[in-house]
Amino acid sequence: MRHRSVADLMTPNAVAVQPGTSIREIARLLDEYVITAVPVVDDDERPVGVVSEADLLRRQTRKPGASTAEAIMSSPAVVAGPEWSAVRAARTMEEKKIKRLPVVDGSGRLIGVISRSDLVQLFLRRDRAIQEEILEDVLTRTLDVAPSAVTVDVADGTVTLSGSLEHKSLVPIAVRLCESVDGVVEVVDRLTFAADDTATRRERTAEPAPPAGYVPPEGGGP
Repeated sequence: MRHRSVADLMTPNAVAVQPGTSIREIARLLDEYVITAVPVVDDDERPVGVVSEADLLRRQTRKPGASTAEAIMSSPAVVAGPEWSAVRAARTMEEKKIKRLPVVDGSGRLIGVISRSDLVQLFLRRDRAIQEEILEDVLTRTLDVAPSAVTVDVADGTVTLSGSLEHKSLVPIAVRLCESVDGVVEVVDRLTFAADDTATRRERTAEPAPPAGYVPPEGGGP
C-alpha cells in the first residue's frame, strides 16, 4: 500500500515573503490568494518563520509599531518534508497548534505548503478508489486472499468487510490494514473464518503441566 505523502497533497510554488516585506503587503497577499498564513524566507529560499492572520492581529494589540514580517512572524518555522506521511503532517499541526506547514527539500529550501484543507482531501477520496485499493493492495497483494473470498463495500468512507478468511488470526490484521488506507473513516467487521488458529497458538505457548505426582518444594522454588 502506498500512503499519500505531503508531496502528493501540498500546494507547490507557495506564496512567500521576505523578512523585510511590509505588513500591508502581507495582508494584501493573504486576501488575494485566500490563505491564512505565508512563510517568510531568507535570500536562499529557506523558511525562517511564518506570518499568519493571528500574527497580524497580535501586531495590532501588542506590537503597534511593527511594520515588517520579521517583526511579527512566528519563528523558527515549523516545516515538513515532502516524504512525510499525511498522518505525520496532521499530528505536527495538531501538536504545534498551526494550520499550515512550509514544505522544504533536502537542502531546506521552500518547495510548497501543506494546509489542513489539503489534508481534508484524503477524506474526500472516491469510495470506488478506496474499494479498489483494499481489494488489490490489502487483500490480494498483502494478505494473499482470493478476491472472491471477501466482499468490500464502501459508502462515504465507511468500509464493510464480509465473507470468510482462512484463519481467525487474519481477521484483525485485515481490519487494521483497511483502517490505515487513506480516506477510510471506519471499518465494519462482518468477517468469518474457516479455522481458529489462535487456539492452537495459545496451546503452544501455554506453560506445560507438571508431571503426575509432582509436589512443589516448600518456599515456592523450582
